[in-house]
Amino acid sequence: MSQTSDAQSNPIQQLRKTMGFWDVLLFNIATVLGPRWVAAAAHNGPSSISLWVIAAVLFFIPSAMVINELSSRFPEEGGLYVWTKEAFGDFHGFVAGWNYWAYTVFYFPALLLASAAMSAYILGERGAALEHDRTFLLLLSVGYLTVAVGLNIIGLNIGKWLQNVGGVSTYLPLMAVVGVAAITAMKHGAVTLFTLHNILPTWNWDTVNFWSQIAFAFSGLELVSAMSQEVRNPRRTLPRALYAAAVLIALMYILATIAVLILVPAAEVSNTSGVFHAITVGSIALRIGFLGVVAAIIVTLGNAGGVGSTVAGIARVPFVVGIDRYLPKAFGKIHPRWKTPYVAILVQALLSCAILLVSQINESTRGAYDVLVSATNILYFIPFLYMFLAAVRLFSRKDRKENSEAILIPGGKAGVWAISGTGFLIVLLGIFVSLVPPGDSANKFGFEMKLVVGTVATFVIGLVLYWRGARAKAREAAAGS
Repeated sequence: MSQTSDAQSNPIQQLRKTMGFWDVLLFNIATVLGPRWVAAAAHNGPSSISLWVIAAVLFFIPSAMVINELSSRFPEEGGLYVWTKEAFGDFHGFVAGWNYWAYTVFYFPALLLASAAMSAYILGERGAALEHDRTFLLLLSVGYLTVAVGLNIIGLNIGKWLQNVGGVSTYLPLMAVVGVAAITAMKHGAVTLFTLHNILPTWNWDTVNFWSQIAFAFSGLELVSAMSQEVRNPRRTLPRALYAAAVLIALMYILATIAVLILVPAAEVSNTSGVFHAITVGSIALRIGFLGVVAAIIVTLGNAGGVGSTVAGIARVPFVVGIDRYLPKAFGKIHPRWKTPYVAILVQALLSCAILLVSQINESTRGAYDVLVSATNILYFIPFLYMFLAAVRLFSRKDRKENSEAILIPGGKAGVWAISGTGFLIVLLGIFVSLVPPGDSANKFGFEMKLVVGTVATFVIGLVLYWRGARAKAREAAAGS
């Protein structure tokens, strides 16, 4: 009787374990792999190929190793928030958790705008004009978000199928563009000349902002760890699925970028829908024009899955913070029927819709997208700084040696410092270069003002909520004593 009562009073124990290995693998692909990052890389030119390799070695691999160690040692709901709290206490845990959740307020609008622009290619070349039509983009963006939110509130046992479809539907179109590019190159040659010189990184102030986008494109593997209590055998399932997804993702980013550049010159690649323009160009050249439409239909499902996976994972952070009472306690509520953190999901969706609308004020669609991407990078990378530091801070804990199921960073203390230090420095660099406007930004001062005001305001709001929650907890403790 007491166990039943404890489960009813603890929302985390009411969550359902619905995700297995393939669910987690496809969740990771849907969350991390993005055709828009391939498009952005191709727009940057052949030098992106070496940037993918550098980012994979210096950021993606260290991230995967740190996430595997921390998730296998602390497989608890809340993921990165819990790891930071374990290492540095409640305040720093809140700062990491707040910024990790708040980044989605900027991330969703950018993801939704890019997804809507890609979906325009369902109409073939006639849809190309729609990728700049604000009304079309806004309506479709809200539609994407509504579907993802609805399915995830109904339950992860239903919502996970959106993520699964999303993982498959993200990978297939990128495989298609690789195949089309390979055949086109053999028959007609490539429109881009690849040389050792032009695939090496180009470092200048016009392109340096792109480095943070490359690093951000490799992020997201930690997200499913925030749902650990909804994964079957998380200590075993999470690391296996993470490594498998990491290999598939890194390989596809490199191959798909090369493929787009084979089909379309870098200057003509759209930052958002470039992959599907490339498929359309290649399929027309090969007289299989329907392939571009089919790919756009499939990626529409993939984008919906990407939104759904992010909605599902991120909502678990304010849910756990709400249980800890540093956010209003409503965030910690579980839906009585569907057993999901519905309040956190709904608040997240409403704020994202508001930012989506505000970002369009006095901005072109491209300008709004660039501001959102840079704000996303800064807010998102702050928790990553904590994550890499947490791996170092928690090294000396007894559980690291005693936990036989932990997937540890090799090399002992030196290995932890080397891997975590590398990741930390790359993230710090990513934050710095996110502050630099893109080279083709029309209004650099306006870009900086929106970026600085938006990120600082977000941080201040979080601190106000923390001190409010901390005072309320102190009053409750005083009253209880």
